[in-house]
Amino acid sequence: MKKNPKTINEHFDQKYGEVGSETRIAFEDKAQAFMIAELVKDARSKADMTQEELAQKLNVNRTYISKIERAVSDIRVSTLKKVIEQGLGGKLHITVEL
Repeated sequence: MKKNPKTINEHFDQKYGEVGSETRIAFEDKAQAFMIAELVKDARSKADMTQEELAQKLNVNRTYISKIERAVSDIRVSTLKKVIEQGLGGKLHITVEL
């Protein structure tokens, strides 16, 4: 019988497996894709643009923007940079912590 988790990390361990396990890695990958999708949606909204307008500016289909915003597939850093900088007029900064 599983006990009630006391922390979010205990909850994640019970639900998705220990840190480093295949199931936990898959969960973390999906969580990151979701966060990127939300950031893109929020930035597009702040730029007062529709998906169609952003797609036209980037010369892609609206469905491509929709897939990014729904976290349907992984997005390459170069693509994210293009969306943020060329499409939305922002600046993409990436920080690495070791």
